[in-house]
Amino acid sequence: MAKRKESSLVNEEQEQDIERIKKRLDMLDQRLDNIDSVVTAVVERVMKQPITFNVTCSKCGQNIEIALIGTEKPSK
Repeated sequence: MAKRKESSLVNEEQEQDIERIKKRLDMLDQRLDNIDSVVTAVVERVMKQPITFNVTCSKCGQNIEIALIGTEKPSK
């Protein structure tokens, strides 16, 4: 009798762990989708017009300018 209760508790804990893992995987999937959307938007913008990033070096404090220029293929 005690073994059944113990095994049911273990099974219940495993089910809860599996549910937590599923939720975390869903959250990760959503985050990856959001990152994909942001990267796609940036790439589309870069392909339409020049874009410039200004970055400050964390070691020396110097400003670094990175310019990206792309060309958009004409649509058919």
